[in-house]
Amino acid sequence: MAKENSFDIVSKTNLAEVQNAINQTRKELSQRFDFKGSKALVSLHNGELIISAEDDTRLRNLNDVLQSKLVKRGVSLQALHYGPKEPAAGGTIRQIVQIQQGIPTDEAKEIVKFIKGTKKKVQAAIQGDSVRISGKSRDDLQDIIAELKKKDFGIDMQFDNYR
Repeated sequence: MAKENSFDIVSKTNLAEVQNAINQTRKELSQRFDFKGSKALVSLHNGELIISAEDDTRLRNLNDVLQSKLVKRGVSLQALHYGPKEPAAGGTIRQIVQIQQGIPTDEAKEIVKFIKGTKKKVQAAIQGDSVRISGKSRDDLQDIIAELKKKDFGIDMQFDNYR
């Protein structure tokens, strides 16, 4: 009997790297002239980024600095889902950014549908917050990985447990 090969499609964000990027952002904000005396703030709380500043321009600049630090630390920007801007205490504007951990069910169903549409001899199964792809041919699995990398599902995907 032939051995079954498989891999998992997961979406994990390293929160330690996110915290390091936040610390680097805070350090840069303390040194920048346009943020002197500013109430700009960025923090990580329960897997959510909270950014706030006095006005829309400073909030956008703060977000740009944070995004550049996240990219340098190897965190994908597709893992960030921005909420609406809302007024906060002290005349500031706050925005909550969700950090994606795991593949949501809707996107997992879309990935499975896409894989079945490729007509390769592989099976796709949703397992909690990941998708397991299995098949007899390693070449088919590698073709599926290449096809998934080409298509944008709007989420950050990693390929794990390739056996």
